[in-house]
Amino acid sequence: MSDSLPSPLTSNSEKNTPRLRLLVLSNGHGEDIIAVRILRKLQQQSNPPEIFALPLVGQGYAYQGLDIPLIGSVRTMPSGGFIYMDGRQFVRDVQGGLLQLTVSQMNAIRHWVNTQKNSGNRIAILAVGDIVPLIFAWLSGVNYGFVGTARSEYYVRDEVSLLKRKDKGAWWESFSGSVYHPWERWLMSRQRCKAVFPRDSLTAEILKRLSIPAFDLGNPMMDALEPTIPRPRFYGAHIEKQELARPLVVTLLPGSRPPEAYANWHQMMVAVSAIMALFSEQEFVKYTSKTVVFLGAIAPTLHIESIRQILESQGWRPYTQSPIQIPDADSLTFQQENGYFILSQNAYNDCLHQGDLAIAMAGTATEQFVGLGKPAITIPGQGPQFTYAFAEAQSRHLGQSVILVEQPSQVAKDVKSLFANPDRLQAIAENGVRRMGRPGAAKRIAEYSMELLWNE
Repeated sequence: MSDSLPSPLTSNSEKNTPRLRLLVLSNGHGEDIIAVRILRKLQQQSNPPEIFALPLVGQGYAYQGLDIPLIGSVRTMPSGGFIYMDGRQFVRDVQGGLLQLTVSQMNAIRHWVNTQKNSGNRIAILAVGDIVPLIFAWLSGVNYGFVGTARSEYYVRDEVSLLKRKDKGAWWESFSGSVYHPWERWLMSRQRCKAVFPRDSLTAEILKRLSIPAFDLGNPMMDALEPTIPRPRFYGAHIEKQELARPLVVTLLPGSRPPEAYANWHQMMVAVSAIMALFSEQEFVKYTSKTVVFLGAIAPTLHIESIRQILESQGWRPYTQSPIQIPDADSLTFQQENGYFILSQNAYNDCLHQGDLAIAMAGTATEQFVGLGKPAITIPGQGPQFTYAFAEAQSRHLGQSVILVEQPSQVAKDVKSLFANPDRLQAIAENGVRRMGRPGAAKRIAEYSMELLWNE
């Protein structure tokens, strides 16, 4: 770690001062999850702050297991938080009460700040997400930190230079020398902004050049992904033969938002049929097993019966034995020719770790899969989240680890190309880990944000 950082929590317990009150602002389900990971680590400190939270988008369900008070109003907007992808979604949110909700939330923050100050407490705010919680933190008038989850320099550049883009408006994304625009950097450079925690090393490096107090501590998105069952590793003289003996595992990540995820699942079934056809080609099976397992990581928010019906309409039939071990007693197994299909709603981490590659139409899940060093093939959907614009931006962000195809029928061609090129797979593995970072970021951010936010 190259940053010059204070020794974490060396003096808090020695200070004869009131306990720190910390308000966390986050704007989206993914941001809520990241915030909760950091807060769990904060609660484990020797002198933890008293924590409050305000989820700015949605109901903030991720906070329910923390036993901390939520301040202000929460409400789910029609867009589900994806207004930046479509102007029509913004109009729908305004009609649904977005402006009134924003005013109410800002008043709640002011009331919390005034109440804590009048009680003589030391207070700070941790903003998690994008410019919205960052603006709220700045308007509060107190010290704040920022966990930037939405932007990465990888969207516009790699380690060498700016990406070549066909879009004539692409210059706007980094016209001022960073993917963070001048007004965002202004908010991050205020004296009351004590620390900025970007999502990757490249973004931290660029921000530090621009006099932002950025710390490269990693991405909490890669925390808490340990599998229940370790994937088998082969050693010795017969590694290649042992690898070929096990089935090829393809993880399917359709997203978590109904009804979009069901439409995504329909598209994925076309890709699955194309991959199944590959296994009749002798040229392909010399690179891999003659058996393929499709592993559907189905979010608990989705109706498993709807997913099952779509699957069975494609000729998959229930099967009694699972070809691989998945720690989910409620998983469903299906079979078709030399292929197997497992649906699981309770073994997300294992679905990520077991997969050799993914067919993905998701945001966070795709990034986490790539962060484990694996390739993901993505297919643009109808949205509101996984549109072509979203998928194209994600492919820039994750680089060679993501292969974006126009149609689901094209997936098989890219699967074949991947397994014919082991050097490419190795480069993808290194790229994914570099862009998504190493685990443990939540603990590091918790330790240093405590110390930095204490300092006046």
